[in-house]
Amino acid sequence: SIAILLYLVQKFKTPDHWYPSDLQKRARVDEYLSWQHANIRAKGSKLFLSKVLLPLLTGQPLPPEKLEFATEELNVALKQFEEKFLQDKPFIAGSEISLADLVALVELMQPACAGYDLFEERPKLREWRRRVEEAVGKQLFQEAHEEIMNVKNL
Repeated sequence: SIAILLYLVQKFKTPDHWYPSDLQKRARVDEYLSWQHANIRAKGSKLFLSKVLLPLLTGQPLPPEKLEFATEELNVALKQFEEKFLQDKPFIAGSEISLADLVALVELMQPACAGYDLFEERPKLREWRRRVEEAVGKQLFQEAHEEIMNVKNL
C-alpha cells in the first residue's frame, strides 16, 4: 500500500506537503513509512486480530495474558512514535500533514476500533490525531472509518 501511495502522489502531482520535495522532510516521511511496518502496523494489527478477529472466528476470547502482551507491545511502539516521530511538531515531517501522518493514523484506528483507547492517556497523540483529522476533513475521515468503527458490533 505504501508503494501505491507513493505512485499516486507522483503520478497525480499532489500538493507538496503529502510527499515533500524538500529532501529532509521527504527523508522524514520515508523514515516513518519504513519504520511503521514492523512497529505501528504490526503491533496495532496484532492487537486488532487478538481482540476482535480471532474471537470472532473461534468463538473464544483470547487469554487475558496474551491480550495484555499484545497491548504492551503496542504501548512500546506508541511511546517510540511519540518520542521519535512526533516530538514537539504538529505533524511527523514538520508543520504540514504528510503521507506519514495519514498512514500512521489509519494504522492506529485498528486498535482504537477494537476498543483500545490509545489516545485517552496520551495528550500529544490525541492532539496530533485531531490535527490530522482536521487536515483531512473530519467528515471524510469518519466516513472512511465507518465500517471498521462498527467491527465491535459483529
